[in-house]
Parts: sequence; C-alpha cells; structure tokens
Amino acid sequence: MKKKYFINANIVDPKNSINENGGLIINEEGKIEAIGKKVNTNNLPSREKPIDLKGKHILPGLVDMRVFVGEPGYEYKENFRTLSEAALAGGVTSVVTMPNTNPVIDDVSIVDFLKRRGRDKSKINIFPCASLTENLEGKNMTEFGLLQSKGIIAFTDGLKTIQNTRLMTRIMNSAFDLDSLIMQHAEDYELSKNGMMNSGIIATKLGLSGIPAVAEKIIIERDLTLLETIKCRYHISQLSSSRSVQTIRERKDKVKFTSGVSINNLSLNENDIGDFRTFLKLSPPLRTEEDRLSLVQAVKDEIIDVIVSDHKPEDEESKRLTFSQAATGASGIETLLSLCLELYHNGSVKLETIVKTLTSNPAKILKINKGNLSIGNNADFCIVDIDKPWIVKKENLISKSKNTAIEGKKLQGKVTNTFVNGVELFKL
Repeated sequence: MKKKYFINANIVDPKNSINENGGLIINEEGKIEAIGKKVNTNNLPSREKPIDLKGKHILPGLVDMRVFVGEPGYEYKENFRTLSEAALAGGVTSVVTMPNTNPVIDDVSIVDFLKRRGRDKSKINIFPCASLTENLEGKNMTEFGLLQSKGIIAFTDGLKTIQNTRLMTRIMNSAFDLDSLIMQHAEDYELSKNGMMNSGIIATKLGLSGIPAVAEKIIIERDLTLLETIKCRYHISQLSSSRSVQTIRERKDKVKFTSGVSINNLSLNENDIGDFRTFLKLSPPLRTEEDRLSLVQAVKDEIIDVIVSDHKPEDEESKRLTFSQAATGASGIETLLSLCLELYHNGSVKLETIVKTLTSNPAKILKINKGNLSIGNNADFCIVDIDKPWIVKKENLISKSKNTAIEGKKLQGKVTNTFVNGVELFKL
C-alpha cells in the first residue's frame, strides 16, 4: 500500500480532543502515521501530491451499537455483504449485531459460523452480540463465559426485555463476575401488550392500541435499582420518552450505567405516522414532540451517551400491510450520520458532541479500540461534506431492504468517502 496524504480538512476526533483544520497521513500498513494541524503542505515531502479536501470533515469511522442483520436465516432482508456496503455509505466502519436471527445467537457453534461469515463477506468490523436467554425466551440464561471467550462483545435479547426480576438479578450477577456488558431493551410487556404506537390522542384517533411511556420507565427504574447493589456493566439500548430521560438524569450520579437513543426518536415524532405509515412503526415507538425535544436536550447535555441507527431491514411484504400486522423497524444505517447532522445544522447539538455519541462513546462502552484517530491505529475514518444537500430516495439506498422511515426527506451533509484499514471502500 502506498502512503496517503490528506490536507486542508476539518478534523474532529473527540477521543483525542482534536477539533482543528489540518491533515492526515496513512502509512504503508494502513495505519495513522500523523494527524492534525502539523500535517500541511509545508511538512510533506515535495515529491508527494497530497489530496486537498478543501475544508471537508474527517471523522473517525462510526460505531453503530444496534444493528440487525438478516444472517443467518433472514438473508433475503439483509446479509453481511449488503450491510457492510450500506454501512460504508453512511461512514460506519464498526457495527454491533443483534442476536435476533434464525437460529438465535445463543450457542458457541453459531458464533463461530457468524464470525466466519462476517470475516469473509463483510468489509467492516463486525462485533456480534449473543442473547441473554436461550432462544430469546426470557427463561434460561445463556453461557456468558463460554460465549464471551469466543468473541461475543455484549449480551442482549434485542427487541425483547427481561421481564423476570429474579432472572435479571442472576444475569447481572453473572455479568459482574465476568465483566460482561448487558444491553437492555426497556419495555414492560403487560403495559405494552398489543401496542402499536405511542399511547395518546393520535393513537386514539387512528384506532390503534398504544404503548405508554411508563412501560419503558418501569423497566429502567427496576434495573437501575438492581444496579445499586450489583454493579455490572449495564446499557439501556434506547430511550424514547421525557419520563425516561428524567429518570436517568436523577440516577446518573448515583448509579453507573450508560444509555442510547435511536436517531429515529431524535428526528421524528408520532405526528409523522400520519395516515398509518407503516414504515414508521418502530420499537420503541415514536412519541410526542415534547419527548423528542427532551431526548435532543439529553444528547446536548451528554446525559445520553450513544446515538444508534437501530437498523432493522424488513422487506416490502412485511411493511405493506395494515398497521397492526406490519413488521416493526426501519432501515437506517446509511442515513444515521446525515440525520444526526440535522441536529448540528439547526443549532441543537454541537458537532463534537454528535461525533462523540457516534464514535468514542460507543467504543468506550464496548471496550474496543475503534471510533478514534489515534496515531498507530488502523485508519478507519470517513470524509464528510457537512453542507452537501441531498434527498433520501429508497431506490438510491444500498441496503437490501428499502424500508427507510424518512423517504423523500431533504438532508444536509453526506459521507463522500469511507476508509477501513487505510483502504478506500466507498466513494460517492
């Protein structure tokens, strides 16, 4: 590999407290040799022709902590190859995959298969999760120690919640003993049973059963109470309401935990569902504008640690049904960064804070050396034109399933290039 020189870029790397105009040098091994304002035309060999980025931004490769991939079992929705191509188009170089596959990722033999497929078919870094319970049934714990030794990075039941408090206590104790990360999707089943969207006036008008915000708050309160005595690594996958935000604000200084939010809940609210738009049937559901603003404020205040795409590909046959029958979820890995930049452009959140929630924060939670531009690290980064306008059109999306929640939306900011290990794998 030949050395690469980039100059005249705006570099944002929260991990190393870099937010300045400068350049980047990648060595022959695909690692970062130098970075920052000291890299400029005056300091480069005269024979070299650097790439002038003309003020575009260089950001660390994004780390998406919540991604559903169809492999194994649902390859017709998404596979590792299409996922990695879609991720690269969105500047994402590392993903954490959910265990909701067929078969479920709850056994060592499946982990071996998954890692092999991820290595052979994917161009990005794949970090698989295993399920908390066997077959996602919420009854018996999986073998945390054995699965972790095979490379499992965290444990979650994905779209399901551990309802049994006794079982949750056992899970937390095991996680503490083994230093495992637990990621919980917070939703009380009895309160949310048969629910399809946020409980409120709009649900009543549409004649749809609602999911109250308190269903999320109850599980969070329970788990954080357990966490007071069992101090394991615990992460709330996605917050969706102002009630939940209030809870974590109150508990943040008393209990050690982290939390995330889906970009869907930061960008959309229940009004966007309109006349039964099934592509906006999500879990957790879109809630009120007040809830959305509360979540944005929590990101701004760095109360919420991570923003995720919650990328869940579904084929058209699963979505073009009645609202009650339609599958839950939206494809979103390609549009994650652009939607986040909306918060920057409208003055809601600083750019550095946004980048932090997408790179160094998830990497820190996962204990992986990604999401930064440290010297000596693999050169995983993306180049972004943060002012470039574009319109989301499903036919232009790379993901195998086109179930985007933001069809036709005008965005500002687009990834133009993505590099993994110093190799350019995406170019607009």
